[in-house]
Amino acid sequence: MTTTSQSRSQMGSIAHDRGVAFRVWAPNADSVAVAGSFNGWSMSAHPLVDEGEGVWSAEVDCANAGDAYRYVIVHEGVELAWRCDPYARAMASSVGDSIIDDPAYDWGSVPFRMPDWDDLVIYELHIGTYNDEPVGRPGDVARVAQRLDHLVDLGVNAIQLLPPAEFPGGFSWGYNPSSIFAVETDYGGPQALRDLIRASHDRGLAVLCDVVYNHFGWADSSTWRFDGWYQHGKGGIYFYNDWRDRTPWGHTRPDYGRPEVRRYLQDNALMWLEQFRFDGLRWDATSYIRNVDGNADPGTDLPDGWRLLRQINSEIDTRQPWKISIAEDLQNNEWLTKSVDSGGAGFDSQWDAGFVHPIRRVLTRVRDEDRDMQAIRAAVEHSYNDTALQRVIYTESHDEVARLNGKSRLPEDISPGSASNYVAKKRSTLGAVLVFTAPGIPMIFQGQEFLEDGSWHDDDPLDWTKRDTHRGILQLYRDLIALRRNQRNTTRGLRGPGVHVHHINNTDKILAFHRFAEGGPRDSVIVVTNLAGRHYDRYRVGVPREGQWRVRFNSDWQGYDPSFGNQPSADANSDPHGMDQMPYSIEIGLGPYTAVILSQDG
Repeated sequence: MTTTSQSRSQMGSIAHDRGVAFRVWAPNADSVAVAGSFNGWSMSAHPLVDEGEGVWSAEVDCANAGDAYRYVIVHEGVELAWRCDPYARAMASSVGDSIIDDPAYDWGSVPFRMPDWDDLVIYELHIGTYNDEPVGRPGDVARVAQRLDHLVDLGVNAIQLLPPAEFPGGFSWGYNPSSIFAVETDYGGPQALRDLIRASHDRGLAVLCDVVYNHFGWADSSTWRFDGWYQHGKGGIYFYNDWRDRTPWGHTRPDYGRPEVRRYLQDNALMWLEQFRFDGLRWDATSYIRNVDGNADPGTDLPDGWRLLRQINSEIDTRQPWKISIAEDLQNNEWLTKSVDSGGAGFDSQWDAGFVHPIRRVLTRVRDEDRDMQAIRAAVEHSYNDTALQRVIYTESHDEVARLNGKSRLPEDISPGSASNYVAKKRSTLGAVLVFTAPGIPMIFQGQEFLEDGSWHDDDPLDWTKRDTHRGILQLYRDLIALRRNQRNTTRGLRGPGVHVHHINNTDKILAFHRFAEGGPRDSVIVVTNLAGRHYDRYRVGVPREGQWRVRFNSDWQGYDPSFGNQPSADANSDPHGMDQMPYSIEIGLGPYTAVILSQDG
């Protein structure tokens, strides 16, 4: 438990050695008391003292972790409906009592080390559907833990959880938080989440947390008109009370101009990173934190939102600089990932719309002649601030495959109603090759590795039978991830920053690029992609060095799927005449809709 000196600076209910400290911000309250299971729900037994600046506090020696409580707030002589604690770490439900949580936890004796960011491979998952049955309650964190060994076997080293904070009901994406400090009750609550994170760390998996600071959920909100004050029919002290409150998800944008609200959000970010030991944060829709309408119109900019982004990222970098902060902004704004010192928002990386959208457009074209190889080139070479790791690249995410958004899994988009046919398998796995070989931090969405079809929704569990049905596709993903992480010490360049798209054949729809860290044997990697439905026994591309180039991967191998063509693509010795602005060249075999990856031993 915490000490009493620590509890005096924290907000919420803080269990310590001699009871529980309660601290709450209610600047417009006449009086505040705490009622709970520890005092028979008395409205008067434990009044809070006004500390000044709107903060009320009390030490309650008869309260303990696990007790339920609410605040009794009087505003302008009127007793409000008893309020849940905005800082509550646990809830009985989204409309139930706040629960005192004790953050003390046995994390084990072996410290976890965050993987180097150039080694990160992220697996995005939704707790409620990752490992669940088609009927009944949603899945929980304990059921996620049962499938962690699948992720270790796949080779990923980071899982990114869709928001775990309390939301109304049991089924949700998580982007409508009602209480941002509490762990969703149907997911198992705070102790179960700690168990999942420890189990992940024990297996070498980092865990990233999705946070929602651009709006709060409009239903069951613990902050709505909290102390009775509000203006213009708006939300009160935690929200903008003018036109700046509007978002696509309701009139619930936090008031970033209030230092107490900025502290509330910063305390939340630090809670996930320090009390739960998450290894990084993924921030939802940051464009709606920095701009009312999520665009570049200076008339609707929110300077206070920029201040919030910079404030929290600076604090994270000061306290735990090895933990990663990722923005989902999708506006191609390099200032998100510029340093705070240079005027940027201080994010370490951001989701790259400049990759996912053009890649999906090209792969889903029905006719080969309509595929734009220059669009592929631009997507492969794109970066922010000339830094490869400042972007996260993917072809599937919860947004890109969601039924609610009118979208589908990539194989489904390629072949609607027939997502397991030859073309869907071939072209969707070409997308996977680009994710794992282009510069950036690669990410896949749950089930992508075994060709999950249709569209994703929060009540539609993964079909784990596809893990066996498409075991070859699963092996393809394993092999790509091993190459991306250089686990065989033959493809170091896939972790490096260097990229040069040196061969573009827009007529035959073939593109090749060189990836490198420093270059040379076991570093330089050549990726050749055929985005058309014809094969080649011999196709010539340029290479940067003489000697033998060994095939490390051929996506046409029938071991990945019996329907694949098994087009031979043998190791090749370079020829002395150059091409593609390279000093040497090689001939390789290429199957239809196939990628071949090569490097040198020495």
